[in-house]
Amino acid sequence: MPRQFPLKAGRGPRLRSTAAVFSTLSAIAATSLVTGPSVAEPFSAVPCALRRTSAHHSEGLDTWNAAYPRPRRALDAVMVFLSFPDAAPRTTPAQLAADHFPATSRFFQRASYGRFTLRAHPMNHWIRMPRPSTAYAIKRDWSPEGRAAYLRDALAVADPQVDFSRYGIVYFVADPDAPGVDSDATKVVNLDTPLRADGTDLRRVVTVFEKHPPDRLVLAHETGHVFDLPDLYHRPADDKGDWDTYVGDWDLMGSQFGLAPDLFAWHKWKLGWLDPRQVVCVRESGVTRVTLEPLGSAPGLPVTGAAGPPSFGLGEGVKLAVVRTGPDSVLAFEARSPVGNDTTACRSGILVYRVRGTAPSGSGPIQVLDAHPRTEACWENSVYPPLADAPVGLGETFTVKDEGIRVEVEGRTASGAWNVKITAGRPT
Repeated sequence: MPRQFPLKAGRGPRLRSTAAVFSTLSAIAATSLVTGPSVAEPFSAVPCALRRTSAHHSEGLDTWNAAYPRPRRALDAVMVFLSFPDAAPRTTPAQLAADHFPATSRFFQRASYGRFTLRAHPMNHWIRMPRPSTAYAIKRDWSPEGRAAYLRDALAVADPQVDFSRYGIVYFVADPDAPGVDSDATKVVNLDTPLRADGTDLRRVVTVFEKHPPDRLVLAHETGHVFDLPDLYHRPADDKGDWDTYVGDWDLMGSQFGLAPDLFAWHKWKLGWLDPRQVVCVRESGVTRVTLEPLGSAPGLPVTGAAGPPSFGLGEGVKLAVVRTGPDSVLAFEARSPVGNDTTACRSGILVYRVRGTAPSGSGPIQVLDAHPRTEACWENSVYPPLADAPVGLGETFTVKDEGIRVEVEGRTASGAWNVKITAGRPT
């Protein structure tokens, strides 16, 4: 269950003046995304680790962008519930907190193999905003002025009751039934110049406008941005057409409605949830055989689809194989099975995808390659049926022709892992 929100003790360091807050937000509103690399923390340098670039939410992982919290420990998150003078809330803070927790914490607990714990601290009452909800013009493509005004007012009314120095994540949750609230506007606001409250820098805030009940796993998706993960969906220019052509169901950062929403192994490596021994860098040419554990398997979790009855995977074996294809690109191979966060996966097998370190968020930094391009699957509930059957199945072979790389699924182990043969180098 979510933890109860502790009231702020004493006066302590205060939020900078309202005028200063407005000036800072106005200055950054037009360029609210953090676009450049900050001071970096070293990361394990291995041959197939792409370098981090200036692309927003770069998929490079040779270093960690220290402007973002790295989720390798317990992290506390405060949920502040905002009401408006033009509406009486029809839900309670407890109901809205339960919409997102403990589900969000459980997702990350499973995805990280227990290496990260997200602890929610929801307030137990509403805090009134000074202006009607309609005054902020809340919508998906929010104007910088409206967003700045909203954050300015939210920080001003919350600061007397919240000690922001205690929390690594801030969720501002709006009354979903207020007339000016648009559920499609939920997003993370990144600040080029951080705000300062209670002696701590607020570099990003999650603004939540979800209806009750909310979209599935939406808060987990937005929290992923807090950890420097990119959007993996493709937004059509006219907002018409399919948004899920890049990765389909296969990662939460593509769609929170996906049938297999666990984070890609590449993302787990980036976040520090995979040890170096769990990643195999495939040689640039020749044959490499590797046994890949299902991405969602962890100690004590049953693995289905193995040879024989379901058994228990160790959860600590190899999760990712990588072939470098260029200075800023790789092909990645991982096993997906209906286990962990992927219990509703449409198909099992070896998922192949391309990673580009220079592609920014929303521009296809990861693209799943379809091993069955002439078919689709799970059309009744997949977010993108053409990619629902993308994995290479048992006994199948798939060739990435542009790269001259072939993957064969040779068998499965009694524990449910996949025996894979990767042949790199163009055939002669």
